[in-house]
Amino acid sequence: MYAAEAAYFAAGGPGVADFGDLARFFAPDVVLHQAAGLPYGGTWRGHAGIEGGVRAMAEVWELFEFVEQDFLVTGETSVVLTRVRARARATGRELSFPILQTLTVRDGRIAEVRPFYWDTWAIADACALP
Repeated sequence: MYAAEAAYFAAGGPGVADFGDLARFFAPDVVLHQAAGLPYGGTWRGHAGIEGGVRAMAEVWELFEFVEQDFLVTGETSVVLTRVRARARATGRELSFPILQTLTVRDGRIAEVRPFYWDTWAIADACALP
């Protein structure tokens, strides 16, 4: 899924690239929970919701690169620690930060995603115009 996500963005991302190659990794009723304090915060449901959440993130970030990832998989639950390097579109500010995600997998597809950001305030601040 992460490789498909990178390919999706490399092909132009939301509104340009075909979301189908990425959508196949998600259950039709998938739920993505983003922290409310983020510029793209909220609950995103279904394939359209995932695509909307990805679009919202792409509107905020000019660059959002997974630098390093560690995976722990136990049954239906995966935990992924990702080191991110990002640059905000609005301000040009660059950040490096960790995200810890829990992924619930059902029937071989991702059914729920819960990303936990170390410092949502720092991220929101980096993305906000003065």
